[in-house]
Parts: sequence; structure tokens; C-alpha cells
Amino acid sequence: MKPLTLLEVGDLGGVVIMFIIIMILGGLFISFIITLIVKISYEWKGDKKFTKKQFIQSMLICLLICGLISGYICGGGI
Repeated sequence: MKPLTLLEVGDLGGVVIMFIIIMILGGLFISFIITLIVKISYEWKGDKKFTKKQFIQSMLICLLICGLISGYICGGGI
């Protein structure tokens, strides 16, 4: 007998969507926290300013890295 995946069990689409939304929100939260740490360390001396564009770019880079890590974990690796 082959093992069933979550989608093959039937009528668990809501659980799958909920799991995906939780992963996205978790990634956003983690990247926001990391970006705040980067901003604080960048502005520590007081002579440099962390712009809104840099904040968004840093958050997107962190979000992409979180996506790669979660994809590797959920995909089972190679």
C-alpha cells in the first residue's frame, strides 16, 4: 500500500491553504525581525541612515532566503 499525501486524503484543501498562509506569515515575521536587527546595526554609529528602500530590499532578500530554506525543508532536500 502506498502512503497517502495530504492532498490525496480528500477535502483537506483548507488545511493545505492554512499551512501555506502560516508559512508565508511566518516568513514575513522572521524577515521583518532580521531586517530590524540589520537596521539597528547599520544605524548604530549614528552617521548613516537606513532608507525605506533599503529596508524593503533587505526584507525581500530575507524573505527569499526564508523561502529557499522552507522549500528545502519541505521538499526533503536533494
